[in-house]
Amino acid sequence: MVLDQSIDPTPVNARSSDVFDLFNFKHYAGPNPYLDRGAFVFDFALSGYGEPLPLERYVEAIGHCYPHILEQHREQHYESLAQLVAQTAIEVGKLNMNLHGEHWAVHTLHPSDDIADRSHRSVSRIAIESIHESTSRGVAYAVWDWLESLNRDVPFQLEAQIELLQTRFRRSVYGGPTVYALLRSAHAKGIPAFYLPDEGLMQYGYGRNQVRGVATTFNRDSHLDSDFTTRKDDCKAFLATLGFPVPKGDIVRTYDEALQVIEQIGYPVAVKPVVGHKGIGVTADVHTDADLEFAFDRALEAHPEGQPIRIIVEQSISGFDFRLLCVDGKFVAATERRPASVVGDGKSTIAELIERENAKPERLDTPTSPLGKILKDEAMERYLAEQYLSLSTVLDPGEEIYLRKVANLSAGGLSIDATDRVHPDNIILAQDVAQHFDLVCLGIDVLTADIARSWKDGQFGIVEINAAPGVYMHLKPAVGKSVNVTDRILETFFTRPEDAHIPILSFNYVSVRELEELIDQITMKHPTWTIGAVCRDAVFINRSQKQMGGAYNTKIQSLLRHPKLDLLIAEYREDVLEQEGCFYDFSDIVILDDPTETEWMLVRNLRHNGTVVIKQGRTISVRSRGLVNRYELGEEEPFKRVYWKEIAAIL
Repeated sequence: MVLDQSIDPTPVNARSSDVFDLFNFKHYAGPNPYLDRGAFVFDFALSGYGEPLPLERYVEAIGHCYPHILEQHREQHYESLAQLVAQTAIEVGKLNMNLHGEHWAVHTLHPSDDIADRSHRSVSRIAIESIHESTSRGVAYAVWDWLESLNRDVPFQLEAQIELLQTRFRRSVYGGPTVYALLRSAHAKGIPAFYLPDEGLMQYGYGRNQVRGVATTFNRDSHLDSDFTTRKDDCKAFLATLGFPVPKGDIVRTYDEALQVIEQIGYPVAVKPVVGHKGIGVTADVHTDADLEFAFDRALEAHPEGQPIRIIVEQSISGFDFRLLCVDGKFVAATERRPASVVGDGKSTIAELIERENAKPERLDTPTSPLGKILKDEAMERYLAEQYLSLSTVLDPGEEIYLRKVANLSAGGLSIDATDRVHPDNIILAQDVAQHFDLVCLGIDVLTADIARSWKDGQFGIVEINAAPGVYMHLKPAVGKSVNVTDRILETFFTRPEDAHIPILSFNYVSVRELEELIDQITMKHPTWTIGAVCRDAVFINRSQKQMGGAYNTKIQSLLRHPKLDLLIAEYREDVLEQEGCFYDFSDIVILDDPTETEWMLVRNLRHNGTVVIKQGRTISVRSRGLVNRYELGEEEPFKRVYWKEIAAIL
């Protein structure tokens, strides 16, 4: 595609030592003139300060790190450096985390056969699939720096650059493992998903078909039940009343009170704050008064500030730690969690073994890593001391030791899929617990010697339930098969991808008066509907004009955020499409009145079997349900009469 646009021959961002120049960076959240999805777009050109290497040299060097690029070049042959830059940006953009993103496009802005003539330098506009602007910008600069390193024949620290970009992505709103896993599933299933910055929430679906949430907590959850699960003492008493197996214990405020509980239930015990998550402040298998004091102090440190001190001291059940996950009251997955461990080699200290273990690719500690970094802290050193070990101890070859008592995955613990091992009685138990709570997702933590044995046989205890369980341990366990729990979560709300959508009508031009008349026409047929409508000059909810702030796409997002919205009508003129792109992925009906080349992109984003109505001069073209009709508009016949008829036929 060649875009008619004049180009300033002066380099924009290039240094005098650079062969290439990257400039005009722009991020689109949705479909845009350059790509049919969210994209990071930038211009690529020769700076004129030096000559590039032959294309094959770049392909060979980059292909050494990304063999896929070399294979593609052999099969299809990159036609330009810009195409190679785009594909390289896609590969680097996966950040060694298998982030989704495969699509790119290159558009020529001002072709020139004479590269040396800087007054006519060739500029390519590159669009790469993107979900996070800052990360994608960093990727583009990293690829640029890589090319310049090749030009100067100096080493390029690709791994170091990727580590920096991984950190940037992890800190983004999409960087949490559970959020990203849900986003990726939504993307694969064709379910709209976007971030609501004012609320700090993700939204899945549009209008009346939406659901909003943070990770695995959703607006359809009972906030009372969600809050109740954080009050571990009350929740434990509730489970005991229902006849579920929970360990005996009590709530204490001081160490002396903890000693009094020990007199009643004896050692070993587990100690944890009443309010907490991710195993923070939890100490298991406490056997002595000295250990009890340490465990109490540790729980105290994790206790929320400003709240009365309440620490749980309860029986410590011997066995293995399992997380049972229920979605919509149904059991879907189980994971065994084991504490972090190392295996000796006869030469290295425990500290060195930990460093070596943390350097493994599977412990990158990214949103797609099966393992986190092993954390070294006082609790670890104390547990090593109990085993007469320290971080400076050298283990015998093949000797394996656990580094802490608690199987905390965020501290480097090991996740093992156990879904197929769970005894039917234990599945029923998990479901019975989950169905007492009006929550989409519930994690039930149990201790047992053998998850394949019924809880009725004893040595089984529910130690905690969680209203916002992380799910990545099930999606990508360190050992065992993956269980696609994010699909199960989204299917709770959307049986089919269509269930996440509402009808959307897109215009390239519609006046305020025409918009009001159209709203009236639709309301006559559907009097109970809530209709959102936006054009350049006004925003409506039904016939009530609203004073919404923000950019154009922010207004559309606000309408699609409306939980009662049944239908969206949106105008997208060329300047808005160039500046912001289109917020939503698909339209059910597209109505174009003498469209420009850019406005034709609205047809590109038409839903399968959607309807297109186009007026060019007095010629009308209608494509609906696979049929095409073409005719001339009468002299006095208004265009609105044509599209009203098509809209009425569908709605």
